Amino acid sequence: MSETPRTIMHVDLDAFYVAVEQVRDPSLIGKPVIVGGDPDGRGVAATASYEARVFGVRSGMPLRTARRLCPQAIFLRGDYRAYGRVSKLFHGILRDYSPIVQPMGLDEAYLDLTGCEPVVMSLAGVSEAEVATPETLGSVAGKSIRHRVREDLKIAASVGVASGRSVAKIASDAAKPDGLLVVPFGQEAEFLEQRPVRDLPGLGPKAESELARQGVRTLGQLAALPESQLRSLFGQAGRSLAQRARGFDTEAVPADRDPAKSVSREGTYAEDIVDRQVLLATLRGFAESVGAELRRSKMRTRCVTLKLRYGDFTTITRSHTLDRPAFADDVLYEETAALLDRALAEDGRAVRLIGLGTSNFTDDSVQLDLFNSQEQDEEVLLHNIDRLRQKYGRRVLETGLTFFDENSSDEDYSPDRRTGLSSQIGLKKEDGR
Repeated sequence: MSETPRTIMHVDLDAFYVAVEQVRDPSLIGKPVIVGGDPDGRGVAATASYEARVFGVRSGMPLRTARRLCPQAIFLRGDYRAYGRVSKLFHGILRDYSPIVQPMGLDEAYLDLTGCEPVVMSLAGVSEAEVATPETLGSVAGKSIRHRVREDLKIAASVGVASGRSVAKIASDAAKPDGLLVVPFGQEAEFLEQRPVRDLPGLGPKAESELARQGVRTLGQLAALPESQLRSLFGQAGRSLAQRARGFDTEAVPADRDPAKSVSREGTYAEDIVDRQVLLATLRGFAESVGAELRRSKMRTRCVTLKLRYGDFTTITRSHTLDRPAFADDVLYEETAALLDRALAEDGRAVRLIGLGTSNFTDDSVQLDLFNSQEQDEEVLLHNIDRLRQKYGRRVLETGLTFFDENSSDEDYSPDRRTGLSSQIGLKKEDGR
């Protein structure tokens, strides 16, 4: 443990996408609801209500499997923009309590409350004596945050409080749904001892399988393994696994989330696609969405990547390093279109999934050619297009490639959707939802 105890909190909104849909349509409350898309399609469940989870439905499960397990469920495509708006309000609430907040997605975040007693006292309306220890500080802040999220957003939040990130995350999972769990400082090992190894953040299925072969199924058993054995199994990461299984976690909560290492979009077609023009139209939409995000983040990319998945789930990626860092839609599209043509020449099978990714970023400080006024004018135009689309919607300006494409011209089409949330392309809307 660190010499000065830290009060670390993990806040996680319960069944977030479903919760937002229930606020928008109260008739969904108490019913099995699955957000992800058409159960006849190829998508996966982004999240499920607790009424659907009783039947074994889980996030990441193929929608067809989810329907087989829970045929009475209501399937919704989802509205990423609505979720984004609620997420912004959620993170705004958290920043009232601490300047050190690390978002981990739309619906969860870590906070470091150490030293924030005066702020918590003011927001929660309590006395200094009520936040005198790290545990009481976390408890009071957790109750206050959960109350505000419920009052302001009409959804539930589960909160875990501990002396480190890993234990706080496990505690918030254990508190679900709609609960608060404070792990007494100094009792982390006892709290973790009987929990399955899969509960440890960052420990994936392969590591879990390897540990099972060693007869290790609980965090207490993992904590008892010699570090030499863990190093032989997992290299340098083995020591960290053992320490975190014992409740020792000194990793700080950064004040800001680390800069993105990649920005990408991908989608699964309702039916395998062999038509090159359809594939190009999808890439164009993704290029415009990724380009806009890069410009908002004041970043340029040095590398573009094409991802293709075929009907037998064989997946390939093809990358190209740009001569100059870029964020222009045309550059992203043309480079990935060239990669697509080469991939189709090598393997002309129908495509199940297509994606466009960018990585290896630099900040937006590329020196433009002083004698190339056209390039400067194009970048000014792109920023103006971004502003127009943000104000009036994506369809205020379109290229012919996406305008005339049957899939991307559908009123429900949105290349801004992230993977796993209504990422299917070419689906019909479900009963107007």
